[in-house]
Amino acid sequence: MHILVISQYFWPENFRINDLVSDFVERGHLVTVLTGVPNYPEGRVFDDYRKNPSAFLSYLGARVIRVPMTTRGSGAISLLLNYFTYALSASLLGSWRLRRESIDVIFVYEPSPVTVGIPGALMRRLLGAPLVFWVLDLWPETLKAVGVIQSRSGLGLVALLVRWIYRRCDLILAQSKSFIPQIRAYSDLSKRVEYFPSWAESLFGAGFEASAAPEVPSQSGAFTVMFAGNIGEAQDFPSILNAAELLSVSHPHIRWIIVGDGRLGDWVSQEVKRRNLESNVFLLGRFPVERMPSFFRSADALLVTLKSEPIFAMTIPGKLQSYLASGKPIVAMLDGEGARLLQESGAGIAAPSGDAAKLAAAVVSVSEMPEPERALMGRNGAELYAQEFERNTLLDRLELWMKQLAVNYQADRE
Repeated sequence: MHILVISQYFWPENFRINDLVSDFVERGHLVTVLTGVPNYPEGRVFDDYRKNPSAFLSYLGARVIRVPMTTRGSGAISLLLNYFTYALSASLLGSWRLRRESIDVIFVYEPSPVTVGIPGALMRRLLGAPLVFWVLDLWPETLKAVGVIQSRSGLGLVALLVRWIYRRCDLILAQSKSFIPQIRAYSDLSKRVEYFPSWAESLFGAGFEASAAPEVPSQSGAFTVMFAGNIGEAQDFPSILNAAELLSVSHPHIRWIIVGDGRLGDWVSQEVKRRNLESNVFLLGRFPVERMPSFFRSADALLVTLKSEPIFAMTIPGKLQSYLASGKPIVAMLDGEGARLLQESGAGIAAPSGDAAKLAAAVVSVSEMPEPERALMGRNGAELYAQEFERNTLLDRLELWMKQLAVNYQADRE
């Protein structure tokens, strides 16, 4: 098949779509990616790309078409401009670049924003190919939860856009089972919706070989809790810092390692200094995904958090699969589906979202467990990953759906 992948984010940005594109190519498909200029998460164009854009026009055998857009910047207005300028540029310039292409399936990757569906819907009509839309973030609910849009009229306009996009899809994929009723509420009953969760990159598989990351400070007797990923509104860093502050005196051997970057990175750094947490909380910055196993190797427990919002209770955080596959015990501050997975599998301990005191208690509980119990938690996580999130099983399922769509769509047009 010739697969057109539409994604606002793509390599060298670190997203699951990179892994999916490489797998499509490995399975013998011709792949074209329509994306933007790499600037996530810092909000400025990557230095390597700015110096040599032509070096980023192919990726492991996939052709990459990049269209101009504004960068994310640091405020809500610049972020919304970033979303809509990509959608406009991909719709107009992308349509022109692809107008003579023979495409079998269009695959849209939507971690956020949903506006990436606009060029997807237009390409479906222009190219005469079925549209698969992978929903990893529900709009307008997420916009309300993180405070980007609060007005009822604004949220209503976004809901109209979501409905317009969903009703032009041939297959909608939901990253969480809890997403499915919400998606159906915006799409008509004839639209097919399937559960399709994320997976971990293969380098996180059980038994990975990696030496401990030298960037993690050596400290005898320390218990290391590690957060890896985006430092943003959704991750509720105020509550994480509150938990760290609660334990800074009573349990000074517990340290919090933050690997990643994001829009709240500067604020977190300032708060660590203001609260005198420099000896307990370490901000190491962003590293390539290939380095993550070495950081995980340096952790005693891995931390995943989301704010206390109804939309986030429906969400399986993207990092959870990587954590599970790594075979490390997990401490969470989550509600809903993510918490349920951890508790039922015995892969970790989940405190309620927004509850810093219970997060602190969960961290202490894991730190005081005998090592065999923590190891059992890690094995339970790896087993859950193998049962529910194994990469090849998921990709076999997706490939079959896409082949069936391409055949049926072509038959209907003849």
